[in-house]
Amino acid sequence: MLIVAWYATVQNQVLYEQRMRADVTHELSVVRAKLEGNINGDIQLVRGLIATLATEPHMSQSRFADLAAGLFEEHSQLHNIAAAPDLVVRLMYPLAGNESAIGLDYRANPVQRDAAERARDTGELVLAGPLNLVQGGSGIIARYPVFIGGAGQRQFWGIVSAVVDTARLYADSGLTDPNLGIDIAIVGRDGLGATGAQFFGDAMVLASRPVIADVVLPSGSWRLAAIPRGGWIAVPPNSWLIWLSFFLLGLLVTLPILVAGRLRDERQRNLDVLSSREAELQRLSRRLGLALETSQVGVFEYDLETGALLWDDNVNALFGLPQDGGPRGYSHWHDALHPDDLARAQEEFQIATRDTGRYRSEYRIVTPEGETRHVRAIGAVYKDPGTSAKIVGVNWDVSSDVALNENLKLAKRLTEARNAELEAAKASIEHNALHDSLTGLPNRRYLDDVLRQRAAAADGSEGALSLLHLDLDRFKQINDTLGHAAGDAVLIHVSEILQANIQPGDFAARIGGDEFVVVSTLSEHKALAALADRIVVRMRRPFSYQGYECRFGVSIGIATERSHPLDPNRLMINGDIALYRAKSRGRNRYEFFTEALQSEVSRTKRIADEILSGFENNEFIAHYQPQFDAETLEVVGVEALARWHHPTDGILAPRQFLDVAEELNVVATIDRIVLEQALAQASLWERQGVTIPKIAVNVSARRLQDEALVGALRAMNIRPGRLSFELVESIFLDETDEVVRWNIEQIRQLGIDIEIDDFGTGYASIVSLMRLKPSRLKIDQQLIKPISESATQRQIVGAIVDIGRSLDIEVLGEGVETLQHADILRNLGCRVLQGHALAPPMSGDDVADFMRRRTAALPSGLPKAG
Repeated sequence: MLIVAWYATVQNQVLYEQRMRADVTHELSVVRAKLEGNINGDIQLVRGLIATLATEPHMSQSRFADLAAGLFEEHSQLHNIAAAPDLVVRLMYPLAGNESAIGLDYRANPVQRDAAERARDTGELVLAGPLNLVQGGSGIIARYPVFIGGAGQRQFWGIVSAVVDTARLYADSGLTDPNLGIDIAIVGRDGLGATGAQFFGDAMVLASRPVIADVVLPSGSWRLAAIPRGGWIAVPPNSWLIWLSFFLLGLLVTLPILVAGRLRDERQRNLDVLSSREAELQRLSRRLGLALETSQVGVFEYDLETGALLWDDNVNALFGLPQDGGPRGYSHWHDALHPDDLARAQEEFQIATRDTGRYRSEYRIVTPEGETRHVRAIGAVYKDPGTSAKIVGVNWDVSSDVALNENLKLAKRLTEARNAELEAAKASIEHNALHDSLTGLPNRRYLDDVLRQRAAAADGSEGALSLLHLDLDRFKQINDTLGHAAGDAVLIHVSEILQANIQPGDFAARIGGDEFVVVSTLSEHKALAALADRIVVRMRRPFSYQGYECRFGVSIGIATERSHPLDPNRLMINGDIALYRAKSRGRNRYEFFTEALQSEVSRTKRIADEILSGFENNEFIAHYQPQFDAETLEVVGVEALARWHHPTDGILAPRQFLDVAEELNVVATIDRIVLEQALAQASLWERQGVTIPKIAVNVSARRLQDEALVGALRAMNIRPGRLSFELVESIFLDETDEVVRWNIEQIRQLGIDIEIDDFGTGYASIVSLMRLKPSRLKIDQQLIKPISESATQRQIVGAIVDIGRSLDIEVLGEGVETLQHADILRNLGCRVLQGHALAPPMSGDDVADFMRRRTAALPSGLPKAG
């Protein structure tokens, strides 16, 4: 039967494969016919245009477009048509989207050259592709050679290339139809038939015993290979039916034999089960007796009609009665019950015998010796045919279980008490983890949770979220003068002010040091301003601590977030930005975060990033402004000025980047770069024969506080008298920093002169000048500018000149913008002049050219600016 079934299966598989190949052949024939018809139809459409070109060889683009448009109105797969006189594309339709193909020289294109020349040389249609087009996409190109003139004067004009859109060709021919039941691969690129390259489908089709069909083209052929979609199915769908038939036939033969054997085995098993049950019953009886004996569970039987009661020895022992098998009655049980349990026990017995038929009770008994025992009783009512109703059950002593249960209850109560203590401790720990131990306010962790929760709630209700970021003013002075205990008292006082002034539902937190945050339910600008104003006013009031008045203020940054989704981190950042603005504008005030402020911060960050990038790209350079003797107009030196050669904005002056550089703490780095470039430029000038007596370089206060400054200057081997450092006036208070003072002394010992820049705008004192003994004072240009119109300003400048002269300090007037400025300053006694009227800042090369152009003898009067 197995051999016959196998042979039938093999024959069925052969027939199924033949049907599959016939189905594939049918579908492939339809696709082949469509593909062949579409390609030949597209090619025939173009032949009429070629005939017209032969008669109109000088056809214009518009004429060509009109003729070609008619072809595209037909149902075709044409993508575009190009005419190439002398093998160079001059005419194109449609032109839009194909402009890149105009001017294509087939002879210079290695991909299309061979096919174009073959069409020219053979005079026959040449089919190429599919291939990638110059103007983009993929197509099949049919190249028609065009000849003009009669038969005797036949002359090659050029080529007409018709591009068939492969995507549309495949779609119209059914190759990409999702309902197609076969997978197709096509070989024969450029019409080479079976020897051509594959250009469509999966290579696996060719290796899977495909059905083959050829597409005959006007020039060559393609070979199509097809298999069923998903491949050839190895097992026919109805193979299971053959095997099922033979399986059922086998059952008909073997089933009677199996049934007879089954019946014989069943009879033997029944005999074995009966024997085993008898043995099991004996074992169970022995086990029950042993269990009752070892567990001291007593068995009772009570006749509900006669009142006869049977107790075994275990029940007698439990109730403290003799184990003599003597008669027992209801009174023996009743009299032994504990008085407190008597009524309940009787009621439970009556309910079991009268209603439920199930008896379950637990009660106490008192033995004749006076011992109290806990008894558990379980029983059931039953009635055999022809007999009276009885209740049979068991009793056992559970005194130890009751005692254990009481102990467990006591342990449970103790455990619950300990758990309550742990919960209280946990709550205390959680409170401490989320609150500031000093002020009792929520801390930063709690604040972050609240911000996330309120942001989510505001998102759901299309609401807003507002935040006030507070920072105390002059808090450090209180800590430094009165101690940290006073500071702690101030912080507690601040927390009380916040809690007293915020709205119900607002959330106040201390996030560190002297910083606080209020998350407010308010969203209107006026309401938030009123809240911030109340807090600022209340914080200004003096706070008494141990007889001392502590005065402090608060700066507040306010931010409101309305965008969705709300971002708590962005809200904190915006509040911090607004707080920074409040502090920068004088403190003890509040500021709102605005888009303009955001733009300013973004601009500052962009400049900061560009400054750091500028260091890496060596964009910071030195420019030099000459300084002139007021009488002779000889160049007595130059001032090295920092400039930023910005990659997009050009040369930038310090006022455009110095504030951001100070925030970045890189002013000292800029000073160092300018100094190094100035020294290198001085050496270059010497080699060029340009004489510059002295170079003045600006030095920031932070650089003067650098303990490594003097060591770095010594390593530069600066020639004494060649360099001077210009220090801003604000550095020199009467109580000068020791590091600064030491650095200045060491700088002077290195032969570097000290000058005071921008004198008259700061707060240097006469004592500072006498202590410092600078070689030069530079009067700030803010004082110079109005001296032409203001006699008072001239007197102030004259007084500064007199101070310098009395202290034997040379005075330089900077910011000389006009010749009148120069005349006035010279008459007031300024010995050196600097400004655009004389010469602007310029590069090192421009300074050299400037010096070369100056004549040895200057004419009387001052030169014009520039």
